[in-house]
Amino acid sequence: MKMFNWFLVLTGICGLIGVRVLEDQIFYDPFLGYFHEAIKNIEFPEFDWGRLVAGHLFRFILNLIFSCLIIQGLFKNRQWTLQGAVLITIVFAITFPVYLYCIHDRFEIGYLFSFYMRRFVIQPLIILLVVPMFYYRKQMMGKEAEKAN
Repeated sequence: MKMFNWFLVLTGICGLIGVRVLEDQIFYDPFLGYFHEAIKNIEFPEFDWGRLVAGHLFRFILNLIFSCLIIQGLFKNRQWTLQGAVLITIVFAITFPVYLYCIHDRFEIGYLFSFYMRRFVIQPLIILLVVPMFYYRKQMMGKEAEKAN
């Protein structure tokens, strides 16, 4: 069983890496090049709103699935995996509309602000907070169990 849990973690990590490596081939995102070349003052790209939103939602779902595999493999607790999924979804539900507003505003709200909002939308950054939080919770539960005995 322990090997299966490590397989889940490894699959989740490889999946997240795969999403990142293949992002320009899998997802419609005309802003990939824009943010890579923005230093050169390239023009704001033309884009299709529907395809852009669908692409970001698809990427979010893939990131969520792979993140949940990591959480489940590390902590072997379905309730915690569900809680992690809810937390990741809440952050996405907050940042995605803000990022879409930044696009609508043509990044006039600020280039760096828009850049970092985009990071929260397309990258699974919240997993870097969720895993330590659950690890700390697990450690505290272990200490409470020791006190009870």
